[in-house]
Amino acid sequence: MYKITSNSEGVCAPLGFYADGIAAGLKKEGAKDMAFVYSDEVCALASVMTTNKMAAAPIHHAKGVKQTNFVMINSKNANAMTGKAGLADIEEILESVKKTKSGLVNPLMSSTGVIGVRLPKEKIIAGAEKFDLSVKNPHAAAEAIMTTDRFSKEIAVDVELEDGKIFTIGAMAKGAGMINPAMATMLCYITTDAQISYIKMQEILERVNAKTFNAASVDGDTSTNDTVFLMANSRAVCYDEEAFEEALFMVMDFLAKELVRDGEGATKLVTYHVTGAYSNTEAEKVAKALSNSLLIKTALFGEDPNWGRIAMSVGASGALCEEEKLTIAYEDVLLFKQGENLFNDEVEAKAAEIMRRDAFTINVDLGIGGGSFRAYGCDLGNEYVKINADYRT
Repeated sequence: MYKITSNSEGVCAPLGFYADGIAAGLKKEGAKDMAFVYSDEVCALASVMTTNKMAAAPIHHAKGVKQTNFVMINSKNANAMTGKAGLADIEEILESVKKTKSGLVNPLMSSTGVIGVRLPKEKIIAGAEKFDLSVKNPHAAAEAIMTTDRFSKEIAVDVELEDGKIFTIGAMAKGAGMINPAMATMLCYITTDAQISYIKMQEILERVNAKTFNAASVDGDTSTNDTVFLMANSRAVCYDEEAFEEALFMVMDFLAKELVRDGEGATKLVTYHVTGAYSNTEAEKVAKALSNSLLIKTALFGEDPNWGRIAMSVGASGALCEEEKLTIAYEDVLLFKQGENLFNDEVEAKAAEIMRRDAFTINVDLGIGGGSFRAYGCDLGNEYVKINADYRT
């Protein structure tokens, strides 16, 4: 029917897309700190953005935009809580960029970093002058948008349809802290050459986002700058809805897990698989309560198979649940089954061994209905405190 294969060129993998990252002096020691994504054709633009009521200036600037061919990203400064002046700074910067780069349509800007500080306009304008829109360097772009990230996050896939035609989806993301499932707490840029309409891509993006980025949590805090842009320039002149949605899910699910795996100071990626709930919505409540619980996160960091914290969080989630129907397992090791405590020395040893892994699944069956949901979380340890205690310095 169709075949999906990997592609190593990130956001530049689809036809007609270009990207690069440069050093503008926003970060110390010459590190890359500005990037762009550009298409030589105007793109339909779908987006999902933060639910934080203190949304940053770039969020307000981008709302309602449905076409663009250029996005500029800066790190180190979020341009959040800067009021009308923050919006005016974006307009001034982008007007300057349009004078030096011809053919830009509805250019947009994204920012990430410290809240409450005006953009260093002169440095950003000078940095943008270094952009060469004919360059394809997706890896430099992915590096430039990092803040506390330990590694860059990129992926691309080719989708070959039954008639042999191929469309491609590429993406890059950043994020390691201030990650909470309340849209998509990070920045993500997705490119595609599929011939897809704005209405359909917005619909699919929202649907896939609910199961991927919206299911990811590091610390339970929702950023002021959350942005996911999906840009489609139709250059491949082909499209299949089922194939597109499956490929987009693969791309966004991979990046969601990478964000959590890279959680500030994190050592473990944990999938919370909740089944047997009254509904999918009820399962989502439980899974997100588990992924956000500080007590569970610290137990993960200490590799302590304290299933009582799982049960506590299930009961506190507000979802319909009963002790006599609840089952808890770490991978396939049962700790609690329908009211019976199975936790003994042997079970504890097996569960502890699982917790020493870099990635594993905690399975929770509520035993009530057919609802299910997967959420992604990580542990919380000393390094997270250290990073965020010194974030501005």
